[in-house]
Amino acid sequence: MRILLLGTGLKLGGAEQQVAALARQFIALGHAVAVVSLTPGREVDVPEAATQFCLDMRKTPWSMARALWRLRGFVQDWRPDVIHAHMVHANVFARALTRIARTPPVVCTAHSFREGGRLRMLAYRLTDRWATLTTHVSADGRQGMIDAGAVRPERIVVVPNGIDIARFRPRPELRQATRAALGLAPGARLVLNVGRLVPEKAQDLLLEAFSRLDMAAESDRTPHLAIAGDGPERAALASAVDRLGLTGRATLLGMRRDIPELLSAADLFVLSSRIEGMPLVIAEALACGCPVVSTDAPGVADMLGDAGQIVPRGDAAALSAAMRRALEAGAGSPEAQAARRQRIAARFGIEAIARQWLDCYASLAAARGARCAEPA
Repeated sequence: MRILLLGTGLKLGGAEQQVAALARQFIALGHAVAVVSLTPGREVDVPEAATQFCLDMRKTPWSMARALWRLRGFVQDWRPDVIHAHMVHANVFARALTRIARTPPVVCTAHSFREGGRLRMLAYRLTDRWATLTTHVSADGRQGMIDAGAVRPERIVVVPNGIDIARFRPRPELRQATRAALGLAPGARLVLNVGRLVPEKAQDLLLEAFSRLDMAAESDRTPHLAIAGDGPERAALASAVDRLGLTGRATLLGMRRDIPELLSAADLFVLSSRIEGMPLVIAEALACGCPVVSTDAPGVADMLGDAGQIVPRGDAAALSAAMRRALEAGAGSPEAQAARRQRIAARFGIEAIARQWLDCYASLAAARGARCAEPA
């Protein structure tokens, strides 16, 4: 099968990493893959075997029209069996393509609970009939789009994202080296957050909660907070570190490409988000054997289940208390860690998710309007 994966961009975000992971898995299973991005720049590792094409689109009507025409030409030359778009701009763009070209089935995947405001929801609603199928990565997100009037219930299903279980696994042989590279004392407990530094991720709340974590009596095991990621909130978060007296106890690591190693080195992973679609980093943490505390952002309950603690969004005191409980409890027995990992492997392993997509593509190619699954 020839699969065209269309994304808004290839920066280092969850949806973008999912596109790259699917491309790798589809190629490993013997399929041809093209990865097309609307905008320039690439931070995720797209497999060399994939055909890559950038439309170099800018925020002007002329550039958008030119990019649409370039995509039309690429589709005519490459002749995919399916076009699978990810994220709102690429989704609407792929739908628009069906108006000027003969296309194979077009699948549009939404990744965020809040894909945008009224204008974006209106764009989804007006172009809904041009897509063969719309999917969301979580049940909460699917319902949110239905409630916003973006899509009819019978035309949207849930297909979760997947993770590379072979990459995200406990790495005890690297744990101490990674911790030493971070400058941690031998007994220190590492609390880790991974995500873009944007308001939706609420790392400001995490810093406030961490500042309330009074475990000074155990000075030899003092917790240290590390936040991996970059974004527009970096300066504000750096100021908050100073203001809350966390200098030396909280570190903004910036962009990192060693997330599996960091998760294996951590004693606790914390997600503080206000908004999510499907927080795949929770699955990555669990697959690495790391305990998890999270706010009740959309998609978290589906992902975490009873494998971690969930607290209300925006409640720094509750988040701090849950962090303390988790640090006191530790990672649990090897059997408990293995059970968390097995749960993730069974439900969210990238090979299983890729095969689910391949079944979906095949059914859509055989008969337009077929569905991957019944709506969740």
